[in-house]
Amino acid sequence: MAGLMKVAFMAVLCVALVVAPMAEAVTCGQVSSSLAPCIAYLQKGGTPAPGCCNGVKSLVGAAQTTADKQAVCNCLKGAAGQVPGLNNQYAQSLPSLCGVNIPYKISTSTNCASIKF
Repeated sequence: MAGLMKVAFMAVLCVALVVAPMAEAVTCGQVSSSLAPCIAYLQKGGTPAPGCCNGVKSLVGAAQTTADKQAVCNCLKGAAGQVPGLNNQYAQSLPSLCGVNIPYKISTSTNCASIKF
């Protein structure tokens, strides 16, 4: 199971690096590495690990501009499609469980361009 988690994380990281806009301050690589501790929660639920919430909070703090926020949204959208067994309900509840607010759902169907930041 640990091997599968590593493969899944590497797949997400590879996709994130390919999709990452080069001019943005926040990259998909940063998003993937910040959220790596969240994979178990996103698949099985329970309580997010402390490292997971620290990663979520650091991303919210790092995304200061509209461009950064849209980049993070797009990275999350892409990553959500790459995590095997991702439970959409867990993904959508993660920000509030970690004490942050984002104006969109973490989902493969999110239209990041239409969100007002």
